[in-house]
Amino acid sequence: MTKVSPSILSADFANLERDCKMVMDKGADMLHIDVMDGVFVPNISIGIPVVKSLRKKSDAFFDVHLMIIKPHLYAEQFCKAGADLVSFHIESESDVQETIDIIKNCGKKAGIVIKPATPAEAVFPYLDQLDLVLVMSVEPGFGGQSFMESALPKLKAISEEAAKRGLSDLYIEVDGGINETTGRQCAQAGANLLVAGSYVFGAQDVAAAIESLKI
Repeated sequence: MTKVSPSILSADFANLERDCKMVMDKGADMLHIDVMDGVFVPNISIGIPVVKSLRKKSDAFFDVHLMIIKPHLYAEQFCKAGADLVSFHIESESDVQETIDIIKNCGKKAGIVIKPATPAEAVFPYLDQLDLVLVMSVEPGFGGQSFMESALPKLKAISEEAAKRGLSDLYIEVDGGINETTGRQCAQAGANLLVAGSYVFGAQDVAAAIESLKI
């Protein structure tokens, strides 16, 4: 069954503690925390102080997605602030191996993210060291975008490569335009972790929305 990681980018930031607790109480498996620097992506979201503050109020698993230009400079700080898993973009300016090592040395789980134009094979050299691969099914930066079907063959390729290597615990995550229909497509292609923002936080029945993604 797929797990669900609601993106707090779609939460009410004035009531972040309340909204995070609400989605966890209604069946979410973890919280997806999007960190944007306004340079790597054309938007600015939240940073280390918010993660640190939220950690004091929540025992949820924090799935922190760094959409920043130099993740190696900040990965350790996010780990110390309370992230359980830190993922970063392979397209960033940081050395990939160095950034993985920083996260792992903090005792945390490490993930690599690929944008829509990046092929699945780009993550293969690092796959055995990773806890997660995140395939973006929209251009990163803003919530509420439409799902790009080009993500599906990438999910399939990563899933098949992980199976070939016996990496049964690898999270294969997808983020962008996820709803009941696209979530099912992604699960069939090999995803086992779905990020959903507006679909969950904007739902009239949040529990039903989350349940519909557990495929």
